[in-house]
Amino acid sequence: MLLCSSFVLGLSVPVHAGHKENHVDVKTGALSDRAKFGAKVFKDNCAQCHGENGSGSDKGPPLIHSIYNPGHHSNQSIVSAIKNGTRQHHWPFGDMPAQEQITFMQVPAIIQYIREMQKINGIKTVPHKM
Repeated sequence: MLLCSSFVLGLSVPVHAGHKENHVDVKTGALSDRAKFGAKVFKDNCAQCHGENGSGSDKGPPLIHSIYNPGHHSNQSIVSAIKNGTRQHHWPFGDMPAQEQITFMQVPAIIQYIREMQKINGIKTVPHKM
């Protein structure tokens, strides 16, 4: 069972540095075998909040979004968010709880899926500047 936290439902206000969308249109395409497995795990565990194919919902942000490019959110930050949860920071959906039902072996497949979907949708690595 996926656990997600949301303090703002039906979001229609700006949510991050000019980003107004909490849902984005996502193109699909050919995926590696590992990413296909990650897509299934994502659908079963993450899509309830992060939307179909990572497109976002009224419960969680889109992951197929430039703010989650590898230069801003590394693979390790995704691992940490899944295993430990994360505090709300880019979007007003509330804190994300740890997803303890996702196994150690499933995490890399989810990341592979997210990264391949980002690539299909033209999201490139942009170094983070603070």
